[in-house]
Amino acid sequence: MVARLTEGHRRESLAAIPDWNWDEARDAITRRVTFKDFNEAFGFMARVALIAEKADHHPEWSNVWNRVEILLTTHDAGGLSQRDIVMAQAIDALL
Repeated sequence: MVARLTEGHRRESLAAIPDWNWDEARDAITRRVTFKDFNEAFGFMARVALIAEKADHHPEWSNVWNRVEILLTTHDAGGLSQRDIVMAQAIDALL
């Protein structure tokens, strides 16, 4: 089972991914990314999907035209885990 991050580790991890916001109510991290158009947004989602499938860790997300909203949390851990931080860093690397 994947362990939920402690408060201290969460603070430290979030400092390393400043474009992500902590959603306290869901113990998750979120990010909104805006692109030039739908094609760029959808292409980004396809690239993230390949990473997520390989990691077996899938985001909750939505897409409206040029905007993608992402939420990462680890259901098995009951909140934020190191898997979410690693996935956020992989997503950031695509941008």
